[in-house]
Amino acid sequence: MAVVREQLPPGRYGRSADEHADHRLRIIGAVLGTALIALIGWFGYHYVVDRSVSGELIKFKVVSATSVEVHLEVRKDRDAGGSCTLRSLAENGAEVGRKDVRFGPGETRIDQVFTVRTTAPATSAELLGCTSD
Repeated sequence: MAVVREQLPPGRYGRSADEHADHRLRIIGAVLGTALIALIGWFGYHYVVDRSVSGELIKFKVVSATSVEVHLEVRKDRDAGGSCTLRSLAENGAEVGRKDVRFGPGETRIDQVFTVRTTAPATSAELLGCTSD
């Protein structure tokens, strides 16, 4: 019995067109993957480095129908200035008060209570975020 080969002998006629395309796709995929990883690393590095101000809402207390006291703690670099935005919400989730708290360079930690005036009775308060100048 004779055995019939269905494939060409390996290496006899060079690479096929499909193998060339596969090789190119692998190279392009490796280059694009490396670029994506570098881009994610660059964004992550700048996110961490540029965050010289961070704040934390410790607690809040509804004082009256028109004000809320917010205990805020801010940590920052000594030479950084910036601001934090506080807001208070009504029971239905509507915003009833907002306050921007500014601070200058000097201290590395600010621990203070701020009063947020409201237009209606508030049920909660939150820290929207802090930014540096």
